[in-house]
Amino acid sequence: MRNCLAICLGDITGIGPEVTLKAVARELNADDTRYLLIGDTRCLHRVNQQLRLDLALQPYGDGTASGRLFFHNPSAELPDGLAPGAAAAARATLEWLEDGARRCLRGEVAAMVTAPVNKEAIIRSGKPFVGQTEFLSDLAGVDRSIMMLLGPDDRDRWLRVALATTHLPLKRVAEELTQQKVALAIELAAKACQDLGLPRARIGVCGLNPHAGEGGKLGTEEQAIIQPAIEAAREKAVDASGPFAADTLFHYALRGNYDAVVAMYHDQGLVPLKMIAFDQGVNWTLGLPFIRTSPDHGTAYDIAGKGVANPSSMLAAIRLAKKLAAVRTHPCAES
Repeated sequence: MRNCLAICLGDITGIGPEVTLKAVARELNADDTRYLLIGDTRCLHRVNQQLRLDLALQPYGDGTASGRLFFHNPSAELPDGLAPGAAAAARATLEWLEDGARRCLRGEVAAMVTAPVNKEAIIRSGKPFVGQTEFLSDLAGVDRSIMMLLGPDDRDRWLRVALATTHLPLKRVAEELTQQKVALAIELAAKACQDLGLPRARIGVCGLNPHAGEGGKLGTEEQAIIQPAIEAAREKAVDASGPFAADTLFHYALRGNYDAVVAMYHDQGLVPLKMIAFDQGVNWTLGLPFIRTSPDHGTAYDIAGKGVANPSSMLAAIRLAKKLAAVRTHPCAES
């Protein structure tokens, strides 16, 4: 189904099923997109009933059936009443992720959206796991993928942040940071701007150290790693500038001076993004051979099952996946 979007339910002991169904219910009448919900069947029906959404869920067959909203569970049904972060639920999330990714790779679906998982719960269940970005990259056989987080503030001013490194302890960032990683983040951030249909792709690059290293007095990574990566990007006609002190770069990016920012580590980029777009932030994996987005929040075990979860970030992730799929299907279409 070319106009079908796969959505993996994530950890069902969290808010994944709730925000998924709420978001789909809001978006269902926006166009003719079909949705394939991958995850626990009983949970889907239970949440659909609890939220009184009355969504017409039907089992997925070979993709030829009429209808708009399908479900599929590639693993065993989970018992009711699982504790938050239960091992069975954590392991099932990986099976659902793999199922969705393989459908993307086979061209059965146009894109996939993944609801939140809990890394700690997955590791505790006995599965080695760094993050969904890394899991999907390994599955797809690529090593040139990065995370981009994007979202608007309440004045519709956007931040788009690509990360040169992702899920690392802070003490390891400097030793793991390489010119190749920074260059890849700049390259893919510029391409993302083009995929989004932006009229330009001006990339601002953060320094690693306070004040971008103070000319080497507070660290040499800017001179030895980041600046050469920027120069290499410029040689490829990428409009990249920096390295700049992160504490000022995000201010100018929000003002519109830059279309995307490359941050050197996870929290350097995500703190400002979540400050201005906590409810509407989207995680977009750049560099995969298929489209994958996700809401930019966690499993929120503390409010799971209460019916109060905000689906705005999931809705934004669905809309971005659809937009990117339309551009990929019709590359000459206007964004």
